[in-house]
Amino acid sequence: MSRAWVLSLIVATIAASGCKEHQISMQPSARTFTPDSYIRVWEAWTREKETFSWKELQHEIHVAATFESWEFRWAYVVRYAYDYSLKPEARDEMLDASLASSRQEHRFFVTLSGMDFKESNLAGKTSAWRVLLIDPEGNQTVPVLMERVRRPTAVDRVYFPQVNPYRQTFRLTFPAVEADGRKTIPDGAEFMVLRFTGARGRADLRWDLQPHKGG
Repeated sequence: MSRAWVLSLIVATIAASGCKEHQISMQPSARTFTPDSYIRVWEAWTREKETFSWKELQHEIHVAATFESWEFRWAYVVRYAYDYSLKPEARDEMLDASLASSRQEHRFFVTLSGMDFKESNLAGKTSAWRVLLIDPEGNQTVPVLMERVRRPTAVDRVYFPQVNPYRQTFRLTFPAVEADGRKTIPDGAEFMVLRFTGARGRADLRWDLQPHKGG
């Protein structure tokens, strides 16, 4: 049984479970995780979608994205610190920096494949796709950074099982607050959408959120 097949099965299982109504919390409060909690948290914050062109008889886009939320980052650091035997002070420093970053930006770890390899490079000039972060009011935010991960590391491949040889890998960053003061994911938002759209088609990845009042 090949590793690629196993990873495909894992991601397919996530896609099936993603069809269920499941709200997740962006509340920036303390979390209690063990290293074994990581895969559950990764599943909760990962979405996947495939759109198919009957004319071309192939998928237009196959995309999976993990939203690196406050909660996700906490679980990630706990797992990373355990795997690399970090001292408590080093772990806490890493956690503080990651959580502080989450207040400034919304980051997504994305894998994607499409009809054409060059067109599927989100960071390339010939990309077929425009990427948008959309709030419940329909406000759209464009990424401030789209970085192609040319060679995923061991950490990328283990911590993000959607990585496989048949997809390109990217890190997308959106501002948490626009220049005019608008929060790109408002306090109390019931959901948010990461949209991949263009001449080739459209794929919307949706996260349903537990509303909370911001400070």
